[in-house]
Amino acid sequence: MSIPEDEEKLLPLVQRWPRASKFLLSGCAATVAELATFPLDLTKTRLQMQGEAALARLGDSAREPVPYRGMVRTALGIIQEEGFLKLWQGVTPAIYRHIVYSGGRMVTYEHLREVVFGKSEDKHYPLWKSVIGGIMAGVIGQFLANPTDLVKVQMQMEGKRKLEGKPLRFRGVHHAFAKILAEGGVRGLWAGWVPNIQRAALVNMGDLTTYDTVKHYLVLNTPLEDNIMTHGLSSLCSGLVASILGTPADVIKSRIMNQPRDKQGRGLLYKSSTDCLIQAVQGEGFMSLYKGFLPSWLRMVNHLVGSHKATQ
Repeated sequence: MSIPEDEEKLLPLVQRWPRASKFLLSGCAATVAELATFPLDLTKTRLQMQGEAALARLGDSAREPVPYRGMVRTALGIIQEEGFLKLWQGVTPAIYRHIVYSGGRMVTYEHLREVVFGKSEDKHYPLWKSVIGGIMAGVIGQFLANPTDLVKVQMQMEGKRKLEGKPLRFRGVHHAFAKILAEGGVRGLWAGWVPNIQRAALVNMGDLTTYDTVKHYLVLNTPLEDNIMTHGLSSLCSGLVASILGTPADVIKSRIMNQPRDKQGRGLLYKSSTDCLIQAVQGEGFMSLYKGFLPSWLRMVNHLVGSHKATQ
């Protein structure tokens, strides 16, 4: 039954525009979490790039002489060599990215769950619906946010370029967008979009399906109720599964986005995400696909706690 227009105007904004409110809440939660955990993301990106075998094709001078080893030593190395505040280099496009991605994917998932698919008679959301909804929500959100992700990754590597004596690519965030657009066109802003949406699909599938499944199991089979403890445990498990599934695609995505390009915007190291995958495994071993796993998991758990809480 529809609400009369006069009465609708008296309702709180959250009730008048529920989906827009969820988008804003999710975006705000993602922004706060981004500022708090961004050093983990920067550390993760640097770890993903260390020992990149494909750089040998550009000559020995392009290779990192003394690669960082481990999350803690990487973070300490950044502080000692570049400065403490450099742990937040690239945070502005990261905030742009999470406002679009985190808000968009959760609103899309909620819409699919409540309107398109619907819950079963016992109010439980079937696993297969969570899988489809999670993949669709992740793909849509990440595709829209790809330009901001591209700028974030490249800005995160600027400090390393400076230490190697290479010229900086950008003066700031807006200059980065303008330069990429001028050199590669609109298509250039979506460099690396294939492994990016693959990662998003895997992460969302692991996150949303595991979260709902674990939470449902805990409520039905343990003394725990639907409270903050259950929410935290479900987010911890979903973050682990999401990181296991998504880290390989994340490594490939970061390397493709950061690779040097010619004047036509074509990558000089990798022809495609498959080529990047093959070169990484052949040159560095299978476990190179899990470089940066620990900071990725720690950061993801924090984001998932905030994003799930914002949509409850």
